[in-house]
Amino acid sequence: MNREKLERFIHSFYRGEGRLQWNLWNYVDGCAVVAAVQLWEASGQELFREYILRYADHFVMQDGKILSYRPEEFRLDDILPGRALLFAHGETGEEKYPAALRCLMAQLEGQPRTASGNYWHKRIYPNQVWLDGLYMAQPFRAEYAARFGGGEAYEDICAQFTRVREWMRDPVSGLYYHGFDESRSVFWADRISGLSRNFWLRAIGWYLMGIADTVEALPVEEDSRRQRLGKIYEEALEGLMKYQDGDTGLFYQVVDHPEMAGEGNYLETSGSAMTAASIFKACRLGISGARKYEAAAGKILTFLIDERIVEKGGKTVLTGTCSVAGLGPEPGRRDGSIAYYLSEPVADNDNKGIAALFMAYAQYLLLHRRDTSAG
Repeated sequence: MNREKLERFIHSFYRGEGRLQWNLWNYVDGCAVVAAVQLWEASGQELFREYILRYADHFVMQDGKILSYRPEEFRLDDILPGRALLFAHGETGEEKYPAALRCLMAQLEGQPRTASGNYWHKRIYPNQVWLDGLYMAQPFRAEYAARFGGGEAYEDICAQFTRVREWMRDPVSGLYYHGFDESRSVFWADRISGLSRNFWLRAIGWYLMGIADTVEALPVEEDSRRQRLGKIYEEALEGLMKYQDGDTGLFYQVVDHPEMAGEGNYLETSGSAMTAASIFKACRLGISGARKYEAAAGKILTFLIDERIVEKGGKTVLTGTCSVAGLGPEPGRRDGSIAYYLSEPVADNDNKGIAALFMAYAQYLLLHRRDTSAG
């Protein structure tokens, strides 16, 4: 593993503010800042702490309002950057941060839910649950409750993961579908199951990280719920790992169709990195069954560093990340077909891929620091 190569890339990223949209509160940049939190935890390098605090201070006004945040849109994506505010409050104690955090919690308290109790992904996606929404909201909720009180949320957090396991896991492959419509009325959903049509890698990656991050955020006295989520994680990971590419360690954009590599399916960077990040964290947390995949996670990380960080036009770039994928909302657009997932652009230096790679490295460092100190 060429750690020096990756660390040069990391330091280059966090020294250049141009990579973030400083006028827009958004989950993509939020991922990069959450990665900085993890790199700070792993290394203690002041560069990462300063970056997080600069981001938080920029977006949160003195009265606690968040620049460009629109809570009335009820986007779970907008909750994720709040994890940077939790860090900033812990470091500075500034009162503007609890006020901002309460704004995010107010959104979640009013977030529309399906009839059985899960959050809608966004206001414009009624009755729909997407795997990525669990990553965006639930670790934040758990960390907020642990920090400020509100342990009554823990059961609801776990229940939302449990229902997703019941609805969205395919019992044959062990993989999870991207989306579920409880009303079974949206054009992309099966009229009987309510499920979307295929297994998109990054959605599964978000889900795995969401479970692992939530387990970490739950207090140690919540052991029964941590164990409950750990079992869901172990089962989901088992399902995915059957599809790992033997040569590279990565996974395909449409996970279960490697035979379509000649038709546009490709080994995708961000979802593969997310899987590695979740495995390293799950190993550190002692989630049952994760340890047997530690070497597989190392293979992912090594390949991404060696083969996906490249020089183009005198610039260092991370290649091979799906730019974006979703479902709907309009008929005929983003229909969940294989052709759709393979039609989205493959991007260089996409922050979702960069952040996932940095998280994987941070979790690798945290795991091996613990192993070293223990032995």
